[in-house]
Amino acid sequence: MFIDRVPNRNSPPAILLRESRREGGKVRKHTIANLSSCPEEAIEAFALALRGVKLVPQGEAFASERSLPHGHVQLVLGAMKKLGMAGLLCARPCPEQRLVLAMIAQRLLTPCSKLATVRQWNATSLARTLEVADADENGLYAALDWLLERQARIEKKLAKRHLDEGARVLFDVSSSSYHGRTCPLAARGYNRDGDKLPAIVYGLLANAEGRPVGIDVYAGNTADPATVPDQVDKLRERFGLDRVVLVGDRGMLTQPQIGAIKTHPGLGWISALRAQNIQQLAARGEVQMGLFDTHNLAEIRSGLFPGERLVVCHNPLLAEDRKRTREELLAATERLLQGIADEVARRTKKPLAQKEIALKAGKKLNRYKVGKHFELEIADGRFAFARRHEKIQAEAALDGIYIIRTSESAADLSADDAVRTYKSLQQVEQAFRCLKGLDLRIRPIHHRTENHVRAHIFLCMLAYYVEWQLRRDLAPVLFQDEELDEMRWARDPVAKAQASQSARDKKKTKTTQDGWPVHSWRTLLAEMATRTQNQCRAGEGKNTIQFEVLAEPTPFQQHVFGLAGVQP
Repeated sequence: MFIDRVPNRNSPPAILLRESRREGGKVRKHTIANLSSCPEEAIEAFALALRGVKLVPQGEAFASERSLPHGHVQLVLGAMKKLGMAGLLCARPCPEQRLVLAMIAQRLLTPCSKLATVRQWNATSLARTLEVADADENGLYAALDWLLERQARIEKKLAKRHLDEGARVLFDVSSSSYHGRTCPLAARGYNRDGDKLPAIVYGLLANAEGRPVGIDVYAGNTADPATVPDQVDKLRERFGLDRVVLVGDRGMLTQPQIGAIKTHPGLGWISALRAQNIQQLAARGEVQMGLFDTHNLAEIRSGLFPGERLVVCHNPLLAEDRKRTREELLAATERLLQGIADEVARRTKKPLAQKEIALKAGKKLNRYKVGKHFELEIADGRFAFARRHEKIQAEAALDGIYIIRTSESAADLSADDAVRTYKSLQQVEQAFRCLKGLDLRIRPIHHRTENHVRAHIFLCMLAYYVEWQLRRDLAPVLFQDEELDEMRWARDPVAKAQASQSARDKKKTKTTQDGWPVHSWRTLLAEMATRTQNQCRAGEGKNTIQFEVLAEPTPFQQHVFGLAGVQP
């Protein structure tokens, strides 16, 4: 018997089940059944059975046992390989190296605690790819200890890659809340998370592009300027750089710290003056609005800061913002003080004493940090207040003015580039946003020991090192201005920064010029994760075989892999 397809003019062919036999030297066909109304799959199965092929249920012949998200793992691991992360950690492969690489990758994929990490990476292809499926949290903590021992060597390798003699080095500090009671680094100080909790301070060192090269951890009550000497020693002694320019904000590179830097002839600095220093220069007549008649910045010299170049900048938009903010704060403070005045006026039978009124006024006066602009009159049963208009006007005269200070000569650094370099500290602030936000979640910090806290923060820095490169490579498909690096060194250093036309178009249309969808960092990883690694089984009994099949990448996934330089 066989299946015969008989043409039927303009109609679909007739599908017949037939048998044939030879009679008198001729082949005779006998139709047994018309199968034209049967599903195509059934006809094919019938045809195979007639040819002697053994048919079994689909689940017994082939099964997909498990599908693991894989595309985002492949993207991150490909970027890590491109950056040489394995060689950065140590020269020879070892179990600790694999665990640290897996923790870095997991930090980028789904940041979580170490206990959750050993569960999460088995929910993707990460654990199978790096052969860490059997690891537990104790193994991860041991790997953190191993990593911390190598921090100095790893940072030295990073500095050799990304810092040259004469490089401009960005440095800034931040802090995060500590949840626990055992770590000696946790202390109450300036908590930048805004929580009423002990904090841990850490300072990030980066090259001029914002790529991280080192991080140091300090007790939570460490003041910003106290972190500078460590960075000077690191740059000179550990990294072996004789000539480098340290860029830090005005709260960090204070006058005492700059004085210490001056003792190292090869070290330069770029920072900014504090408000009181600007007021001193204005009082001496060295800062005047006439400086900005033709340009929004001007370079001056002052005997108050010998050997330094001062670049005075004026931003009208910043001036307007400060004026509006000051007026709002003054009005808010007046409302608080008026409440005290009304209470004093009501207390006629038992007037408030001078001391009581002073205590109440002291609590309210500096809530909005503008108490210096008010004059108070306090006596038994009497309270009055008024603005100090002359002081307010003197401060308003300097609205929108800030001054960049640097040791670098005009031949090495123009006035415009001095301002641009100082403003490039925003790249370190961006790093802190990634470290502290949903990208890497350096916080909340729960580790019990000092070494584990230090290692955890260093691990997060290494993860950001990978993310920094990926963000740059994938900028065309991210809500990120891919022209920013070029524009930063070409645009007006004082005027408000403007996004490029391509960035505005991406934001408006949500697509690239090539028609690809534009993503955030997290949604891009989620899109890449839809490429799965499928664990399959074929055959039965002793003939069973197991194998893996990767889903074909979509055109968009193929495009992303190409941007990152990863072979899919």
